[in-house]
Formats: sequence, C-alpha cells, structure tokens
Amino acid sequence: MNLEGRRQSSNVEDRRRVSGGAIAGMGLGGTVIVVLLAVLFGRNPQEALQQIQSQNATTQTSQREFTKEEQELAEFASTILASTEDVWTEVFKKMGRTYQPPKMVLYTDAVQSGCGNATAAVGPFYCSADQCLYIDLSFFSQMKKKLGADGDFAYAYVIAHEVGHHVQHLLGTLDQAHAQMARMNEKDANRVSVRIELQADYYAGVWGHYENKLYQSLEDGDLREAIECAAVIGDDYLQEKAYGRFNPESFTHGSSDQRMKWLKKGLSTGDMSQGDTFSLSDSQL
Repeated sequence: MNLEGRRQSSNVEDRRRVSGGAIAGMGLGGTVIVVLLAVLFGRNPQEALQQIQSQNATTQTSQREFTKEEQELAEFASTILASTEDVWTEVFKKMGRTYQPPKMVLYTDAVQSGCGNATAAVGPFYCSADQCLYIDLSFFSQMKKKLGADGDFAYAYVIAHEVGHHVQHLLGTLDQAHAQMARMNEKDANRVSVRIELQADYYAGVWGHYENKLYQSLEDGDLREAIECAAVIGDDYLQEKAYGRFNPESFTHGSSDQRMKWLKKGLSTGDMSQGDTFSLSDSQL
C-alpha cells in the first residue's frame, strides 16, 4: 500500500508499556497458536475472553524502547485506523448517519478491556462495551511465521475487520446477533457467529474499496495479500492444520472460501446493501 504522507489517527491509546500480570492462572502467551488463530478477528468478546478473565489482574510498566519495526507497525496501524475513519464517515453520511469512530488500543502481552482481561493469545478483538479494538502488534509476526500471511494490506485487513465489528455495533447488528446467540444452543449460536464474522469481512472489503477510490493506495499484489490472509484464517483451514480434520458445526468464523468470497465481494462492490449475511441460508453463504 502507498500510504506516504497520510495522516495518523488521534484515536489510538498506546498501552504497550503497560502489561497485565497473571491472568486466570495462565502464563502470558501460554495459549497455543492454533487457539490464537481460531478466535481471530472479532469473536464475541464474552465468548472469546471467558477462558482468560480474572478479577485479580495486576499491571506493571515497562521502560523498554521499541524497535524501529515496532514503531513502524504502530504508525502503520494508526494510519489504517485514520483511513477507516475517513471511509466510514463518508459511507455513514450517505446513509444519513453520523459515524462515531472507535479507539484502537495497542498493548503488549495482556490488556484490560471493557469486556474483561485478555492475553495476546486471543488475537485482535473488538469490544462493543467500550467501543475499542485491541491489538498486540506482535500478532502480525505470528501471522507471517505460523501461517505465511504477510503484507501491509493483509495487516490492514485485520484492522479493517475489527473496525467492521464496530460498524456492526453502530448499526445495531452486532448487539442483536449477540442477544440471539445468548438464547441459542452452541450449534445454532455458531451459525450466527459465522454470519457476524463474514459480514465483518465484507465491511473490511467495503473499506478497501473506498480506500482505493479515495487515495489510489493499492499496489500490485495488495489484493492478493488480503485474500490469501482470508484463506488461511478460515475455520476449515485452521482446524485441519491443527487436528487433521474439520467440523463445520463448530465453525465460528466461516470457511476459507466463505471468508474470501465476502471480502472480495465487499472489495468489488463497496455496496452496503449487499452485505446482509444474516438472511441467507447456509448454502448461500
């Protein structure tokens, strides 16, 4: 992506020097990478965080200096967040609404959020309780090392997906879906969760569509980076990689094909009216 000269967001809270202490008896980073990726991209925070919540978390402040790469990633994330603010402000205006941007919290190892305490093992997540998205930037290096998903537009897709959950929250979709899930058995709740995630993928695509339309920022290979990233975080891919098999009834985010489909659809159309994943049958997803 060509982001030269672009502004950075003022809605960033940098907590990378403040890390949580022991959480629910788990060592920080103790969860295996497969679990990290299985809850990637905005799973229902109450569901994603319940295994790592603790009422007795402590914090400590580090004085270490950040590397050049770490600082560049932080600046990149802030620039992408600024882009989502520009895009969604315009999209909401066309819908006769006012966009209220989320805050992005950068942290290291562990963080206290409005949805509970979390380690970096849960991956990036959005919390509707405080309207913040949380990310430990080391996640991007894990994407590259463990899954081979790399590139600035792949990283931007991660952030844009979480912002997509914020868009769902502002439109009332997210809270309605979570309320439905609370009344359902696990199998049916998973089906709703898949629809939440695929719509967030679609909204990430909508952002990419208008980002390029506004700034002509996409370069050769950028679209491929994001689509390849969507492929390797599909539930079927991750389950087969971890266990040698997959179970569609346990999917919470959608298959690789589904995630690629909805991301590409958002990228190609930029049309909010085509992103309804909730009224479709399983076969139509």
